[in-house]
Amino acid sequence: MTDDRPGPTRAPAELLRRLRLRHATDPVTHVERVPARAGEPAPWPGWAPDDLRAAFARRGVVAPWRHQTEAAELAYAGQHVVVATGTASGKSLAYQLPALSTLLTDPRATVLYLAPTKALAADQLRAVAGLELDGVRPATYDGDTPRAEREWIRRHARFVLTNPDMLHHGILPGHAHWSGFLRRLAYVVVDECHTYRGVFGSHVAHVLRRLRRQCARFGRTPVFLLASATSGDPAAAAGRLTGLPVTAVTEDTSPRGGVTFALWEPPLLPSSEGEVADLVSVRRSALRETADLLTDSVVEGVRTLAFVRSRRGAEVVAANARRALDEAVPGLGDRVAAYRAGYLREERRELERALLRGDLLGLASTNALELGVDLVGLDAVLICGWPGTRASLWQQAGRAGRGGDEALAVLVARDDPLDTYLVHHPEALFGRPVEATVLDPANPYVLAPQLACAAHEAPLTPADLDLFGEGAKEAVDSLVEAGALRQRPTGWYWRHRERPEVDLRGEGGAPVCVVEESTGRLLGTVDGGSAHFLLHTGAVYLHQGVSYLVDALDLADGCALVHAEEPDWSTHARDVTSLSVVSVRSYTDAGPVGLFLGEVDVTSQVVSYQRRRIATGEVIDTRPLDLPARELRTVAVWFTLSPESLARAGVDAADVPGALHAAEHAAIGLLPLIATCDRWDIGGLSTALHPDTEAPTVFVYDGHPGGAGFAERAYGTAAAWLRATRDAIVECGCETGCPSCVQSPKCGNGNNPLAKPEAVQILDVVLAHLAGCSPGASGAGGAADSPGVGDASDGPGVGDASDGPGVGGGVAGGPGTGGVADGTGAGGGVAPGAGRGGALPRQDDRTARRSTAGGPTD
Repeated sequence: MTDDRPGPTRAPAELLRRLRLRHATDPVTHVERVPARAGEPAPWPGWAPDDLRAAFARRGVVAPWRHQTEAAELAYAGQHVVVATGTASGKSLAYQLPALSTLLTDPRATVLYLAPTKALAADQLRAVAGLELDGVRPATYDGDTPRAEREWIRRHARFVLTNPDMLHHGILPGHAHWSGFLRRLAYVVVDECHTYRGVFGSHVAHVLRRLRRQCARFGRTPVFLLASATSGDPAAAAGRLTGLPVTAVTEDTSPRGGVTFALWEPPLLPSSEGEVADLVSVRRSALRETADLLTDSVVEGVRTLAFVRSRRGAEVVAANARRALDEAVPGLGDRVAAYRAGYLREERRELERALLRGDLLGLASTNALELGVDLVGLDAVLICGWPGTRASLWQQAGRAGRGGDEALAVLVARDDPLDTYLVHHPEALFGRPVEATVLDPANPYVLAPQLACAAHEAPLTPADLDLFGEGAKEAVDSLVEAGALRQRPTGWYWRHRERPEVDLRGEGGAPVCVVEESTGRLLGTVDGGSAHFLLHTGAVYLHQGVSYLVDALDLADGCALVHAEEPDWSTHARDVTSLSVVSVRSYTDAGPVGLFLGEVDVTSQVVSYQRRRIATGEVIDTRPLDLPARELRTVAVWFTLSPESLARAGVDAADVPGALHAAEHAAIGLLPLIATCDRWDIGGLSTALHPDTEAPTVFVYDGHPGGAGFAERAYGTAAAWLRATRDAIVECGCETGCPSCVQSPKCGNGNNPLAKPEAVQILDVVLAHLAGCSPGASGAGGAADSPGVGDASDGPGVGDASDGPGVGGGVAGGPGTGGVADGTGAGGGVAPGAGRGGALPRQDDRTARRSTAGGPTD
C-alpha cells in the first residue's frame, strides 16, 4: 500500500472538455466513467524477513494488498500461481515477496525472471536493486548485456532478469555454463504472461518446458509465479503455457483512481468541390488526430503517453506534435519524443530516464511501453486505433493515473470497420470480460522445431515426450524421417553440429541493420519479416523524426543502406498473394452455404511500391520491385455460397466479385472483436470462383506458420463474427462504401471492385443458412487435391506513415512484425507439412482437380 505519487495537473473531465473545444462537431461518441475503488490491505506474511519488510517500507509500501499476500502465500507454499489483476494493482510485489524472501533466507537459492520486453526487465531491475537487499545480486541478462559481464552473471547473480528469447538462444543451449544457477533455482517468474499468445506464446510454452526439463536433470522443480493482466480463464491459460497445474488469484483488492474514458471519432474531411459527400466520406487520419491531441495535452502541461500501432506511426505522431509545439512555443517540441523497438539500447534507456525524470511531457510509443513499466506521474493516455484486444486496451489505459490518481484515457478510432463499430457500440468495450489467451503448444510448426532444440540440449527420452504433450511422438518421428534426429536405444539424438535456428516471435529471420551510407552509422534494426515492406529500395524510413531514403537492401547480408532526405511523399509497399487449400479439418454443410476450417498454403511477394504525396495522399507513381516470394502453410476459415443462392438473393453475377471483396474487408476488420488477435495476425482472400471450392468463396487465414488459433476461433463463433460484420456495414451511413465499413487504404486492387449493398445481401444469405447449424456438425474432411486462389486478397503487411499498421492487408492490414510469410520459425523445414482429414466437400460432388491461380493482394 503506497501513497507517493503526484496528483494530476488538470482534472480529466476538464482536460477532455478543453480537447473537445477545437472541433465544430463533437468527436466524442461516448464517455465512460470508471469509478475509483478503495484498497483492502492485509498483514505481512509471518515468513517475510524483517529486512524485506523494512526495504518495502522505505519504498512507501506500508502493507501489502490482500491479493498480493494471497498469491505470495500460495507460491511460498510451493504452488504454481498466476495473479491476474488490473493494471497498477501491484502484481510485482506479489512475486517479489516470496522470491526475495527465499533469497534472503536461503543463501544458495536463485530466481529467474522472464519479461516479454527489455524495457520491462530494465524497470524491474531498477525496482529490485532499489530495495538494496544484501546478497540478492540482481542483474539483467539479454542481448544488450556486455559480454564482459555475462560470465559474472552466470557465476554470481542470484536474481537474473531476462526474456524468453535469451532463455531460448542463450541460457538453455548453454545450460552447462548455467548448471550452478539452475540446480539452485527456486522460482521462475513469468511477467505479463497474457502477452504470450498465438505462435509466440506456443513457442514460449515449449521454452518453459525445456527449462523445466533442464532443471529436472539437476533435481530441481522450481515454483512458477505468473503475472497477467485481467484475462479470461487465467488459470487455464497459465496451465497451457507452463504445462503445470496453476492456481489463479483474480480478485483485485488494490485502490484505483477514477478513469474518464472517452471514445473519439475523428471528423469527416471536407468534400472536394463537386464531390457528392455522402458517396465517399473519409475521416481525418487517426495519426493526425492523435498528434493534435498530444500537442494540446502537452500545451496544457499534462504528461501524456500516446500508443500508436506501428513503429512508423509512432514516429509520425511524435514528429507532427513536435512541429506543432515548436510553432506555438519555440523549444517546447523538445519535450516530445517517439519510443519504439529498433532503437539502440542507449536511445531506449535515455528515453525511459527522461520520461521518469519528467524531462519529457509527451511520448508517442508502440506497445513497447504497454507492459508493466512504472511510468510515474502520467495523467493521460491516447490510444491511436483499437489495440487488438480488450486486455491491451485496459493495459494501455492503465499507464496513466498509477497509484490511485485520476486519469484520462482516449481511444481515437481509425477509419476502418472495427474501430468505427467499437466507438458506436461502447457495450462491446465496457462491462465485458476480457478475452482468454489463445495459444496452441500442439501446433506442429512449433512443436517440431522446439523438440529439435531440446534434442540439441540433451537427447530426448520417452519420458520427455510426455512433458512436451500432444503430438510430440509424431513430431519426433517426422524429425527422424527428415534426418534431423537419430533414434538410438537411449533416446533421440540431434544429428548436426550446429543448433537449430528457431525464431520465437515469427519475425521472418535475423534483423536487418539500417546503416547511414555516408557515415557508416548504425541507425537501428528492422526484423527480417518487415524488411521487404519497410526497407525495400526507394522506401522512406523514419528514425526519431528524421527521414531517410533506402538506397539498397541486401537481404543476404542483413543490411539496408540509407541517406538522409526529406521528400514530400511517403512509400507504400504492395504484394501479391496466392492461396491453395491443402486439407479440411472440419466443415458445416448448410445447404447452399458451406463453412470450412482447414490448412492452406499462402504465397506472398512484394512486387512494387507506391509513392504518395504526404499532404494530399495523391499517388505519384508505382514502381516495381524484385524481391523473393515467401511461403506460408497455415490454418484458414472460409465460407462458400452457391451461385443460385446469390441469384435468389438478388445479387447480380457482375456484382459478386465486389460483394465478396467488400464482405472480406469487413470480416477481417471485425475478427479481432471475436478472436484474441491483432489485425496483423490475419489475412484474407476472396474470389467469385475458387478452383478448390468451385464456388464464390471468402478466406480468412492466420498469418503464422501452422496457424495461431485465430481461424479456429472464427470458425467456432462464425455466426457472431459475421453478424457483427454485417451490422458494421449496415450501420455505416455512406452509400457505396468507405474506410469505416468496406474500403481498405491498403487494398492492392485499389478497393475495386467493391459492392457494399450486395455485401450485406451475401452476409444475410450466409447468416440465414448458418442459423441453427453447429460448426463442424458435418464432420471433418482432409487433403484437398487442388490448390487455388482468388482475385482479391488481404495479407498481413507493414505500417505506413498515413494509416498505421498494414500495407498489404486491407482492413486487416499487417504489422510492424512482418508480412504473410514472416513466421520462419518452423526450424528450417523440420516441421511436418501434412494436412488432416478427408476430401474437400463439393456441393456438386465432382472429383477434385489440381489447379492454381493468383491475384493481387489487398
